[in-house]
Amino acid sequence: MEFRFVFMAFLPVMVTAFPDGAPVDACVKPRPNQPYHGQARSQPIETLPYTVSATSNEYEPGKKIAVIIKGDTFRGFFLQARDVAKDHWIGTWDEAPNTKGLPECSAITHADNRDKLQATVVWTAPQGSPGGQVIFTCTNEGGC
Repeated sequence: MEFRFVFMAFLPVMVTAFPDGAPVDACVKPRPNQPYHGQARSQPIETLPYTVSATSNEYEPGKKIAVIIKGDTFRGFFLQARDVAKDHWIGTWDEAPNTKGLPECSAITHADNRDKLQATVVWTAPQGSPGGQVIFTCTNEGGC
């Protein structure tokens, strides 16, 4: 079963991807529940050139959930996971080739600046959690 979520997406002209991934200061969140990208704001969902989907929005301790970004060519991305009820960042990401984790804020980012048509990453729910619902927020060069 595939679930679709509403994600933060930013206009292509307003986002600059870092060639080796987002820095840890991207974790700073002056706006609640949004990755930090300066003055950039979400664009309307109907104009997004990408889809972001997850295999589930429910988690239990240790559960793995795949998150897929696909659509037009993009180079960079930044994904975070947030517990819906507790309103805080949670879990870890399995690093894969061409990705790097930012455990300071339960995030994962690209580790190269090559063109991509799709990125699939795996999030792992925390072992000490009772479970609940998770939402993933995403930004990328080009908007996701």
